[in-house]
Amino acid sequence: MNHALETLRDEVFARNPGEAEFHQAVSEVFEALDPVMERHPQYVEAGVLHRLCEPERQIIFRVPWIDDNGVVQVNRGFRVEFNSALGPYKGGLRFHPSVYLGIIKFLGFEQIFKNSLTGMPIGGGKGGSDFDPAGKSDREIMRFCQSFMTELHRHIGEHTDVPAGDIGVGGREIGYMFGQYKRLTNRFEAGVLTGKGLTWGGSLVRTEATGYGAVMFADSMLKTRGESMDGQQVLISGSGNVAIYAAEKAASLGATVLTASDSAGYIVDPDGLDLDLLKQIKEVERARVSEYVERKGGRARYVAGGSVWDVEGTVALPCATQNELDESAAKTLLGNGVKAVAEGANMPCTEAATRLFLDAKTLFGPGKAANAGGVATSALEMQQNASRDSWNFEYTHDRLEAIMRDIHDRCVETAEEYGTPGNYVAGANIAGFIKVADAMIAQGVV
Repeated sequence: MNHALETLRDEVFARNPGEAEFHQAVSEVFEALDPVMERHPQYVEAGVLHRLCEPERQIIFRVPWIDDNGVVQVNRGFRVEFNSALGPYKGGLRFHPSVYLGIIKFLGFEQIFKNSLTGMPIGGGKGGSDFDPAGKSDREIMRFCQSFMTELHRHIGEHTDVPAGDIGVGGREIGYMFGQYKRLTNRFEAGVLTGKGLTWGGSLVRTEATGYGAVMFADSMLKTRGESMDGQQVLISGSGNVAIYAAEKAASLGATVLTASDSAGYIVDPDGLDLDLLKQIKEVERARVSEYVERKGGRARYVAGGSVWDVEGTVALPCATQNELDESAAKTLLGNGVKAVAEGANMPCTEAATRLFLDAKTLFGPGKAANAGGVATSALEMQQNASRDSWNFEYTHDRLEAIMRDIHDRCVETAEEYGTPGNYVAGANIAGFIKVADAMIAQGVV
């Protein structure tokens, strides 16, 4: 990294103290941009990076609600509207006790480049709350979501900011928030939220899109080396929406999916996961993955604690949360002969782990490229809402596949153009940045 970029990075860190995840996301982008700044001095002159690292708007608000015992609870809500050069802010809402401003800023910053890579007209933003949905009743979830939207509604809209789901926010939560938005605004503005139910403006494939997209990206990477997902032994972390549908897509392409996990431990099934059983446990019953082994029997086993990355496999798909796959886990995976890693979650690999994969020339798809399928399909949902249309599964799936293939190919071409062939991290960051930077210059200093 050249001196000017180092200086700016240090300034960003100083202006945003204690926000480790945001610092990590900024560092990854900056490390890729040396050749870009050298070749395109107009980006330096226009202060593009200075502006890109400062959100256009940061909103923090109180979320009071009453639990089932009649006790008043107070959480903190966030929405960081990071960059609107390409379109309305677009990015999910995360409900999890780990959420604080630094997490939301890291996610929003990543979202700028991810959304740029999709080729769709959407800017970058993110939001959420430190509310924990685990163990809450449906009525508590509803009351919280209504209180959250009572404040958030004044900052969003289909031409301004379009939230979606993320960790802790699925169809149930989106439904409660949409209902409250409709009540407050007296408008059925379908395009204000994505991830909606199919009967009231949602899109087919949206549920599957992030997991499907990550596997499509991994398959495209493998094909550059004459292989495919067919016959691969796949390791997946997590057991939420992304993990389940990554497993489904991998299995449909001929892979054997061996693992899934939650915060308590992980399961290993050498015969391949029974996805119908896993869906019943996680999507219907909202139970722990340990239930899988008790019901499946056979060779399936459960490991309390530990690391899912200790299992031998050829393809790794981290689909849980940020920084879940560290340097030690990366060394284990490499020692076991992993061929490809595609990030289904946002920044699930630490900086040290990513460096090890890149140094080993292992195929490595960063989250801003590999997990872009979710937001791409959200943009397709916005298109359907705008035209009062509804597309069938096959058409939407084909659109998603074309988008993921295009993202993969642009990462490859851009990495080659800027002297780092095969480096998907550099390719994704540079390709995503250039499109946003050009738009920012065209629109003036705003």
